[in-house]
Amino acid sequence: QVQLVESGGGLVQPGGSLRLSCAASGMIVSINAMGWYRQAPGKQRELVAAITSGGSTNYADSVKGRSTISRDKNTVYLQMDSLKPEDTAVYYCNAHGVVTFGSGGGDYWGKGTVVTVSS
Repeated sequence: QVQLVESGGGLVQPGGSLRLSCAASGMIVSINAMGWYRQAPGKQRELVAAITSGGSTNYADSVKGRSTISRDKNTVYLQMDSLKPEDTAVYYCNAHGVVTFGSGGGDYWGKGTVVTVSS
């Protein structure tokens, strides 16, 4: 079984910064890509940023230049700067293409961490 555990959410003022972390654990052999998604109240879940095992990154236009995704083996980080009220959402960690000793190619999600940007 693979588990993703997020941390780092919280309340921050506009213009502030947060660093989210997500650690994947279990009988993992490899993870193709890891990423962060977010879902604001009344909206669909959307991709924020993703990073492959080779280090290629992809960002939503809304966070480009304000966010940096990084990865250390099975842990992924999202540094968010110059936060805006519209960044308020539940942020979910995703692991895509997870190969374990028992199976291959699975997708897994964390339970989410809340980010609130407000003065």
